[in-house]
Amino acid sequence: MRGDVPARVTEPIVDACSRVDPDTGFGLYLHVPFCATRCGYCDFNTYTAGELGSSSSPESWLPAGGRGPDTAAALLSPRRPVSTIFVGGGTPSLLGADGLRRLLDAVRGRFDLAADAEITTESNPESTSPAFFDGLLEAGFTRISLGMQSAAPHVLATLDRTHTPGRAVAAAREASAAGFEHLNLDLIYGTPGETDADLHRSVDAVLDTPVDHVSAYALIVEDGTALARRIRRGELPAPDDDVLADRYVLLDQRLHDAGFDWYEVSNWSRTPAGECRHNLGYWRSDDWWGIGPGAHSHVNGVRWWNVKHPARYARALEMGGLAVDDSETLTATDRHEEQVMLALRCREGLPTEVLSEGELVAAERARAAGLLRDDDAERLVLTDRGRLLADGVIRDILLMDG
Repeated sequence: MRGDVPARVTEPIVDACSRVDPDTGFGLYLHVPFCATRCGYCDFNTYTAGELGSSSSPESWLPAGGRGPDTAAALLSPRRPVSTIFVGGGTPSLLGADGLRRLLDAVRGRFDLAADAEITTESNPESTSPAFFDGLLEAGFTRISLGMQSAAPHVLATLDRTHTPGRAVAAAREASAAGFEHLNLDLIYGTPGETDADLHRSVDAVLDTPVDHVSAYALIVEDGTALARRIRRGELPAPDDDVLADRYVLLDQRLHDAGFDWYEVSNWSRTPAGECRHNLGYWRSDDWWGIGPGAHSHVNGVRWWNVKHPARYARALEMGGLAVDDSETLTATDRHEEQVMLALRCREGLPTEVLSEGELVAAERARAAGLLRDDDAERLVLTDRGRLLADGVIRDILLMDG
């Protein structure tokens, strides 16, 4: 089971998996590491056909993806139902509806799914169709997340997105027509060259669809990406923090006026039923098992991540290995800091009972400054202004420098 992974890496994982809390939420993340083209801003663990050559492809990788649940089921004890599944990437829709069904069947073959399990897949609008969505619904998927980013052609061009501006909207309507009740569109704001009018146009397009969830992220320029190189060469300006804050306020107001409420700093839903339960599991520090190259897992205070290259990952599973690159055991301090960082980003907030005296003093300063709500003495919840300064509020409460 451990293959050639050092014992110092595998032993904490095996130990954590042998004594899991059956009452803790449990989800599976399945990473599909393939894309037709690479977006200029993306630093995810993804590969195009040209980068992999003949060593791996979506079709040839499927057997390895299907073996991933075997390892998880063999180690976890006691066995417990899976409450959420999220297929991400990369571009999972490149597998087609049949490939995604095969992945889901592999999970069903080794795990019991909760009766109300949330099963999500990300999709690129250009690799979807009405037949694709029909196939996903028949396979048992319950939620679709579509990458839209923007409705402005010049913004999509700057991001190196290949889909046409109207395709994401059309795909959302096709998914709804197939019978999906829970649909998400992703937006990115703050791209060099984007204007307020561009963002208004993007929100207009989102609101002209039947989606019940919106994720919107400020553009982050990651080292090593094509976008970072263009900015370094002076071809594009770097994102401006003040502009990003203004765009966030614009987004939040437009979505609120349309009936969406924030439940995490970058996520809005029309109803509680539309919230992404899988991501809530991350923010609540539940357990999850990551399947696929580079995927991360967390069980009972131990975190680990898989080897990144698809071919090496597949070979490790074929040999009965764990396909793990490294692991870490979280200390009590680590777990406390993560709880504060993650819970404060959510509308349900952070219980004050978990804070030290010094942290409570810092929280009171943030409350006095209008960054935390003062209507609940037992939980800390960010105000609208506090959401704009969330990272700073968290650092101050944790008494961190910088």
